[in-house]
Amino acid sequence: MKNLFSDTYFEARTRFLDATKVQSYRSSYSGPEGQPLSTDVAFLGDPDADYLLVSIAGTHGVEGYCGSAAQLSLLQWQLGNSLRGSVGILLIHALNAYGFAWDRRVTAEGCDLNRNFVDFSKPLPENPGYDELADHLVPSDLSAESLAVAEHAIAEFRATHGEAAFQTSRKKGQYSRPEGMFFGGKRPSEPRQVLEKICMDYKVAERQNVIIVDYHTGLGPYGYGELQTETTSGLEGYHRAFEIFGPSVTSPDLGTSSSVAITGTQDEFWQGELGSRHTYVCLEFGTFSPDKGREVLRNDHWLFAYHPDQANTEIGKRIRNATREHYNPARPDWQEMILSRCDQVHRQAIAALTQAR
Repeated sequence: MKNLFSDTYFEARTRFLDATKVQSYRSSYSGPEGQPLSTDVAFLGDPDADYLLVSIAGTHGVEGYCGSAAQLSLLQWQLGNSLRGSVGILLIHALNAYGFAWDRRVTAEGCDLNRNFVDFSKPLPENPGYDELADHLVPSDLSAESLAVAEHAIAEFRATHGEAAFQTSRKKGQYSRPEGMFFGGKRPSEPRQVLEKICMDYKVAERQNVIIVDYHTGLGPYGYGELQTETTSGLEGYHRAFEIFGPSVTSPDLGTSSSVAITGTQDEFWQGELGSRHTYVCLEFGTFSPDKGREVLRNDHWLFAYHPDQANTEIGKRIRNATREHYNPARPDWQEMILSRCDQVHRQAIAALTQAR
């Protein structure tokens, strides 16, 4: 079978366009060489289907390589011609097209899209732990001396507060440091607005039962695909996912998830749109160690916060390549594990929707 993993966003987009008919949502931002960017959407099956699988690639841009390959694998089934009854599939390719093209997790606004789905008319969540660590997580200077000071401060925080508190402070979401990691934004980002527009255009809120599979990489054991639910849906959402996918489903409410409880997740959007008529899972594939991930994110944020003019220089390309390699290991073993698990999850989702009729 031909390798379904692409080397760039542009290759991934071309392959997706070649595989199916799409509707494109043009980004107002451009790629590294000024290229146009788009989120592309395909619909398989009955356009008025009551039961819908929504497949989302590239919520965290650079993690879109995995999701794109999963969608190409799904398209190879030619399910559009074989879906039974009132079942459809909505494929959203490169939701965060900027991040995908630039090999960054964040949007062009610097937002972590999976922290951006908060109600910005209300007071934003606070994260005092992140505020304490912010200058050490993304120092303005990456000299050996500066990094030694930063790592010492981080080690002291870990020793004082514990590993769980450190990971929660770092990852759960923060809304005060635009240059920092896991920044949820000050307003809805462009990709959030694109998702809202897609759901309106395809009348997703009118469906009776919707399963959302959102592909991610970088957390958990190497190559393992963990089906994570989120706190917004709570234990009800977890039990809905459990019924569909089985005991491999995890929940931060139960302490079984590799992820900490985070704010502003995409599940907040789906909960608002569909309530108990939706089941959201983040299909998270592990790559390398958390501290390696922290290093590549530190370097990425340092580059774009303090030296954005160097993004296309040798050092900028080296930092961007390292980010891509962390979130998209170009290894046949990893790729095989990803596609096998995605195919399993797709089959389970379609079976559940078909039986729900």
